[in-house]
Amino acid sequence: MTTPKIALIIGSTRAARWADNPANWLLAQAEKRSDLDVELVDLRDFDLPLFDEVASNLWAPSQDPKVLAWQEKVAEFDGYIFVTPEYNHSITGALKNALDQAYVEWVRKPMTVFGYGSMGAVRAVEHLRNIAVELQMVPVRGALHLGGADFFTAHPIAGGAGIEAVEDNLIPSANGMFDDLAWWVAATKTARENDAAKAA
Repeated sequence: MTTPKIALIIGSTRAARWADNPANWLLAQAEKRSDLDVELVDLRDFDLPLFDEVASNLWAPSQDPKVLAWQEKVAEFDGYIFVTPEYNHSITGALKNALDQAYVEWVRKPMTVFGYGSMGAVRAVEHLRNIAVELQMVPVRGALHLGGADFFTAHPIAGGAGIEAVEDNLIPSANGMFDDLAWWVAATKTARENDAAKAA
């Protein structure tokens, strides 16, 4: 089996976002592994409109070229890691919109999350998992949370020391998350390939 492709999706698009720091740190951790091929995918690069199609592409083909480009990108991957802050107990509007702009591309693929914020984005992560279930993704148990004192040490709002200053506290959970994702990616990729062979 070829090395599974994983999208590391930055779920914030604000000019003042801090998401690049956790995303690039996690990408560096992923690059130490040989069982996952992880690519950074930035929502800023797709300039998605607010959802305005006649229906989800589960029911009708999308029309907007920007949406089609996003769907093509999402379809390239065997699994997903979302990097998200928490906005008012949930994910960003930009990430929810991006999730809504595709459907069939997400189906039967595993996902996990790196959440960051004062509470480790735990409520955003839980909400994102519920959305993923409706999109027929497979949320894995392992996730990564940067919160509490570690968040305030790393984030410019307080300490500004960067994630490297607290990475010893994160690496065990990051490795566990990658291990979970790799197992489920292998299982779901094999199942999807078997389904495709039966349908051929």
